[in-house]
Amino acid sequence: MRKLVTLASVFSCALFSIGPIAAQSSVPMTLVKAGRLLDPRTGNVLSPAAVLIEDGKIKEVGSPAQLAADAPAGVKTIDLGSSTLLPGLIDSHTHLLLDVVVPAEAESTRRDNGDFVPGLLLAIAAMSPSERVLLGAQLAREDLQSGFTTVRNLGHSGIDGDVALRDAINKGRVPGPRILAAGRKLTSPGSYIHSLNPALAESIVHQEFLDVDSPDGARRAVRADIYYNVDLIKVTIEDDITPAEAAAIVDEAHRQHLRVAVHASTTTSIQMAIDAGADSIEHGNGVTDEQLKMMRDKGIFLDLTPTWYDGLDTKIHEASIVMSPAVRSALIAGDDRARERAAARVQRVLKSGVKFAAGSDMCWFYPGKTRGQATATMFAALRKAGMPPLDILRAVTTNAAEMLGWQDRVGAVEPGKFADLVAVAGDPIADIGELERVRFVMKDGQVVRNDL
Repeated sequence: MRKLVTLASVFSCALFSIGPIAAQSSVPMTLVKAGRLLDPRTGNVLSPAAVLIEDGKIKEVGSPAQLAADAPAGVKTIDLGSSTLLPGLIDSHTHLLLDVVVPAEAESTRRDNGDFVPGLLLAIAAMSPSERVLLGAQLAREDLQSGFTTVRNLGHSGIDGDVALRDAINKGRVPGPRILAAGRKLTSPGSYIHSLNPALAESIVHQEFLDVDSPDGARRAVRADIYYNVDLIKVTIEDDITPAEAAAIVDEAHRQHLRVAVHASTTTSIQMAIDAGADSIEHGNGVTDEQLKMMRDKGIFLDLTPTWYDGLDTKIHEASIVMSPAVRSALIAGDDRARERAAARVQRVLKSGVKFAAGSDMCWFYPGKTRGQATATMFAALRKAGMPPLDILRAVTTNAAEMLGWQDRVGAVEPGKFADLVAVAGDPIADIGELERVRFVMKDGQVVRNDL
């Protein structure tokens, strides 16, 4: 019996001693080969190219021959042929838990902000939080399928819907991109929806927004969002929030090491966001050259939302409802004005040297397209506005990663970063439309889609 016990002890010790070695040798490794690898930061192209991936992260980048020699025997190889490899795309401004259907013309014209508000109210009041998160899971999967491996969700998610979705994705329960969740938007009372049934108004509004009614109230609103473990704070500043309130929001968020994204479209609201020390200004349609210079000097990002630069409003309406000639003419005229302003704005932004990224601001149901396909329409819109393809790529990779504070994790194909890769069949510098036709998607070293 003593001999048996001794043999069992020796055998047990041997298992423990070889365990780490066996575990170390079984770490999954993948070798991805492609005809070209484009680095958005520099514009350089490596051809042919290969990426060695270990345990979900990029281990080495180089030529296929070099990395094949460095890889262990039996490494899993994915050959993407002559395709172009890129970092996973980043949508820095989206709303994954909102899918607004354009209402009939008669419904839209009878209320303020009539295209948007009915769909928003239905999401808040007619959907349970669970149903809304499951809708978000579908839209997140569709975004990932189109190559968006990281997104920043900036509100319209209920109290903590985007936080719950983020956590479910991170735990592998549902597929989707990495999410930076903002929870509820901070707004002044009545900014988005107002004149509701007074018996229901407060409970409806508080499902979606946190009111800012004083500097102290602003700090309480930030803390209320932090209670639900958000990644950043999103605030809507129009001309109704005071400078003291804006400053309190930014100060309280920064005290908690959270960045602040500010919806600001008018010149006055943009200046308020700059003075408060915001980290990014969303939209920024009315930004002046002097404000661009101030933002550049302070390191404040401008997050362009170009999806609406090239007639998307009319396209979605045409695909959704029957329009009268008057409404159609008004939409087309509005799109024409938007194109002119967008082209002028893009040129001023490029000339200013300000840091900029791009986000889709997508929250609409676009008939005939998945959410990811609708999101990807922003690339052609930016190109139509005059932005060079390499700058467009930077706006949704390296620049966006820096704006998010995740430049050490995503946005480039470099050792140590997450193995988030996309591939297209052609050359996106020659045709930025290739980004609307992503053929291969990998997140965390796991293949999401491979049509090559």
